[in-house]
Amino acid sequence: MPYKIISLFAGAGGLDLGFMQEGFEIVWANEFDKHIWTTYEKNHHRPINKTDLRKVLDSQIPDCDGIIGGPPCQSWSEAGALRGIDDERGKLFFEFIRVLQAKRPRFFVAENVSGMLAARNTKAVATIKEMFCAAGYHLYMQLLNANDFGVAQDRKRVFYIGIRDDITQPFCFPKPQSYKPVLKDVIYDLKNNALPRVAQSNQICKIPNHEYPIGGFSTIYMSRNRVRGWEEPSFTIQASSRHAPIHPDAPKMVCIAPDRFVFKAGYEHLYRRLSVRECARIQGFQDDFIFYYHNISEAYKMIGNAVPVPLSRAIAKSIIACLNPNSL
Repeated sequence: MPYKIISLFAGAGGLDLGFMQEGFEIVWANEFDKHIWTTYEKNHHRPINKTDLRKVLDSQIPDCDGIIGGPPCQSWSEAGALRGIDDERGKLFFEFIRVLQAKRPRFFVAENVSGMLAARNTKAVATIKEMFCAAGYHLYMQLLNANDFGVAQDRKRVFYIGIRDDITQPFCFPKPQSYKPVLKDVIYDLKNNALPRVAQSNQICKIPNHEYPIGGFSTIYMSRNRVRGWEEPSFTIQASSRHAPIHPDAPKMVCIAPDRFVFKAGYEHLYRRLSVRECARIQGFQDDFIFYYHNISEAYKMIGNAVPVPLSRAIAKSIIACLNPNSL
């Protein structure tokens, strides 16, 4: 029998997909953002609970072997105000713990941004760790870079793994792989087929979602180089179309003053943002995973907030090794 899991703050389901690829069964998933519902349901072939988790009763959530999810992380972000648990979005972390206490599964996986480890968040993180342990779990916490696990980008995220305290087998985080993929490994074949997205057009892309936004670049965006070459991993794929990295065909940007970069003269035509499909590939989504959206910014938000699929799969394998050490 497969391990049954529920997914909280599921998003497009990158974390779900990695676990499913390792044989886990998603029995219930929750996502409140209406812009994500179609993408999740069409790709995972199952309905998603669309209610604000704060309004979902414990009795409405099925029993399970595990709970996985990425509670909203904007307030923890290194690029944000770092308000943490004093912010309403940060408090949604406690909804995760509330469901955990009610269901008492064998394990949980909670993923969040590296900003959680900022010094000013020390007290908040200590509180969260105490609550995980008080719920009855052995807690394991580690910062992982997705590039160490088959993902062609530098992406550091914090993982909290909890194993119920009646399970004696310790959990071990997956070991970094020797193979570190680069951009050429995952998007080189897409380089000549991308289409610029004009307003709300419903253009048909030869390769699904292979379109990119057009428009200017902000002063903040131009404050540093945004180009990684073909033989390098991508910068972190963010949840914003305006902050998508530049395509690797472009030369590295030129620094002309502190915190001020420009495009190399004579090559301006090469400086386009990575397309929706290119970002999806970099996050480990296959081309048959189609993203549905009206505004292209919704697509980048879904993809940028997802856990890369290969990283999720590595975590899932380690969970299996802990719960059933004779299975591998």
